[in-house]
Amino acid sequence: MDLILLLKAAILGIVEGLTEFLPISSTGHLILTSALIDFSGDKAKLFMIVIQSAAILAVVWEYRQRLGHAVASAMHEAASLRLLVNVAIAFVPLAAIGLVCGKWLKLHLFNAPVVATTFILGGLIILWAERKNHHERVAAVDDMNWLDALKVGIAQCFALIPGTSRSGATIIGGMLFGLSRRAATEFTFFLAIPTLGIASLYELYKERALLSADDVGMWAVGMLFSFISAFVCVRWLIRFVSTHSFKVFAWYRIVFGLIVLLTWQMGWVHWAD
Repeated sequence: MDLILLLKAAILGIVEGLTEFLPISSTGHLILTSALIDFSGDKAKLFMIVIQSAAILAVVWEYRQRLGHAVASAMHEAASLRLLVNVAIAFVPLAAIGLVCGKWLKLHLFNAPVVATTFILGGLIILWAERKNHHERVAAVDDMNWLDALKVGIAQCFALIPGTSRSGATIIGGMLFGLSRRAATEFTFFLAIPTLGIASLYELYKERALLSADDVGMWAVGMLFSFISAFVCVRWLIRFVSTHSFKVFAWYRIVFGLIVLLTWQMGWVHWAD
């Protein structure tokens, strides 16, 4: 068994779990990290997409009682049905645009300069959004209507650009649309389940020829570390948003993006596509 390969899988699993639900872009971090540790190729790309499923399992486990209750009582409890419908509505825009433009986006935008630039732009947008006076019209996820869900779903579409951050787009978008910080964050967690889950299954089916029993160890290690780090992050983030803004993530994005652009421009680091 290749211990170096397992170490790379563990590193990428940790990066995925820690960054998936923070507004700093998991895809961007995975692209840059894989370039740094020389983890490339079609199998590597598939691995980085599908370890997201372990991060989703962390959300499912953390909210297992609420999700289980929503599914079980959807036929006779309005709030449960509304939650499931809202998640479905919010998922549709990204799915539609992804099917139409996904291949083009992967071909032209999945590279270090684009990721670094969107890191910086995303950080500036977060700083701008945090300076605005937010009118919190929706205090909790259960108070959202279908139009709120659709708006958040449209905001999520910006995550198709690598480096943007799916959670950042949905949380900041939700806040701008009148959701409280906690409601926007929790809805982002719920929306991640179909968004990332279906994407992972689709990629597995599409690239099934790349699957091999020899890679089971790599997959297991990556998913284990992704699950653990995502579980810790989800619990921490809910507590964090109760008393803090997202400015620290904005400055992190800006500084990190500038470092990547500088090292790329000067040739100090070879950031492979």
